[in-house]
Amino acid sequence: MIQFLLKEREGQFLLLGTLFLILGFAFGFNPLLSRICFYIAIFFLGFFAAKNAIVETVKDRSPNVDLLMILAALGAVLINYESEGAMLLFIFAGAEVLEDYATNKSTNAIEALLEHVPDTALLLLDNGETVKVSTSELKIGQTVVVAKGAQVPIDGVIDRHTIINEAALTGESVPVEKHPSNEVYAGTINEGNAFHLTVNKTSDQTVFSNIIRMVEEAQGRPSKIASFIDRIESRYVIIVLIAVPIFIIALMVFNQMPFSDAFYRGMVLLTVASPCALVASATPATLSAISNGANNGVLFKGGAAMEALSTMDILFSDKTGTLTKGEFEVINYQIEEDYLAEVIYMEQQSSHPIAEAITHSFPEVDLSNVNMTEPVEEVAGTGVKKGSLIVGKPSYFENYANPNNYQPDDGETVIFVGKDNTIIGYFSLADQIRQEAKRAVTNFKNSGVDVQLITGDNEKTAKIVANELGIEHYHANCLPEDKINFVIDYQSNDQVVGMIGDGINDAPALANAEIGIAMGSGSSVAMESADVVIVKNDLNKLYYSYELSNRLNRIIKQNVTFAVGVIIILIALNLLGWLDLPTGVIFHEGSTILVILNGLRLLSNKDEGEKVTPSGSPEHALN
Repeated sequence: MIQFLLKEREGQFLLLGTLFLILGFAFGFNPLLSRICFYIAIFFLGFFAAKNAIVETVKDRSPNVDLLMILAALGAVLINYESEGAMLLFIFAGAEVLEDYATNKSTNAIEALLEHVPDTALLLLDNGETVKVSTSELKIGQTVVVAKGAQVPIDGVIDRHTIINEAALTGESVPVEKHPSNEVYAGTINEGNAFHLTVNKTSDQTVFSNIIRMVEEAQGRPSKIASFIDRIESRYVIIVLIAVPIFIIALMVFNQMPFSDAFYRGMVLLTVASPCALVASATPATLSAISNGANNGVLFKGGAAMEALSTMDILFSDKTGTLTKGEFEVINYQIEEDYLAEVIYMEQQSSHPIAEAITHSFPEVDLSNVNMTEPVEEVAGTGVKKGSLIVGKPSYFENYANPNNYQPDDGETVIFVGKDNTIIGYFSLADQIRQEAKRAVTNFKNSGVDVQLITGDNEKTAKIVANELGIEHYHANCLPEDKINFVIDYQSNDQVVGMIGDGINDAPALANAEIGIAMGSGSSVAMESADVVIVKNDLNKLYYSYELSNRLNRIIKQNVTFAVGVIIILIALNLLGWLDLPTGVIFHEGSTILVILNGLRLLSNKDEGEKVTPSGSPEHALN
């Protein structure tokens, strides 16, 4: 905070104004010197408020709370209450700096993201030499060299096997293997050997650049409450500006009060009726929550999305890549050892995800005795073949003998191995459930949110996944238009619908839901259509943000209730003649600082792991 005060011009003026305010009180024994110090303090403390008041009132024709504060301070000076005028502007300027601090913390989230992305790359020239260029100059189709241990400078396709640490993007601490033709992303780290990368996105189209842009846009999209307060601010200010002179005249006419006393009471009314605390009730808290979410891997495209998340009744979730990893894994198999080596060698010649899963599941198998001179052929729509040995879908083996009676398990993907018209083995594979998704589903259910699975997969697979995750309602064989229809149907029953997905086919439903949520590793179309992006592919982060949204709404309600209550009480006390200007300044502006500090509490919350609910289920806590 001290660094912020010293770095920003508003902070510097606040410090100078505070110094002269203190000197004004210290030189109380010398009225002239004290008054000069208060005048200087008023200049520094009121400079930016006066600037904002003039610009918005004249240029935008929208009087604001800054105008009320400047008029109140000038009024205090006119009746020889320089110290109270300076104190009023001191507290008001302090509140403004606190609000700017919240905005700055949100901006820091962008700067932290920018640190993950290199701004230069080694461009490979036609003659084999490399030259360092800015990533902004790279074009699609160009080739860059990524050294071992270096950050990937831009999104692209690699030419050889390597290992990539994607923790900065996905949150997964375990590095992942990448194979030729796989895509890697800017900001991730190459922990394998050096490779060549063919650029497939410009620097402004990368996953990280989209994330950074979304954080920037979020700062300019206020919540519904903040928008409402902004709309009524100018009207309220006009009402106060009209009410104050009427109040002064009324005191002089009906109470026979001298002008000096009536004007004094009018300045008190001008001060306490100002909606400073009300204006600051929502924005600092919302910016703090958005910054908190960004620091914990969840990006909100605006305050409205952050505010709305806690109102969600239904959460529709896609399966592949969202609730599951979207990666096949061998979970059961049966085949003779000699044929196992042959199958692994054959699958190494294919880039199909199932082939890769089988290959990666048996890294220890010795292939030295495999005949590698015999060609491996691709059988269109089925699998691969090497001589009389074939590996492929069960449908291809309908006329094969099955002496061991191998049968596919429900909900699993099975690959048969056949030789000479006989099935000699099988591999059973399944997409893997994200364990963090299981915890998140439990937490959402305990919070009253109905989580429903909505997938294009078949009924058996959907049922197995739903049962494993504890999801009561699931919808299988869904096309993109079916997902939209489910969203619309529940919305027609006054349900607030959230939709989470990662694919292009999920984008229409994400756009139609009140709260569209995209996985950060998903398609750019899904991220563009969503209101919320889970950068680190952890649904517990979404539940954390759901709790954060609840806290945000509670704090905003607290702030609004407190701010309005203070204004009403202070106005009432002034109407009764029981409130003087110093007390009014302290209580009114003090309430502004309190609501800002209450909102800034959301900056400090971290997702520190799991806790156990009274029912025994784990959850991620807001501590």
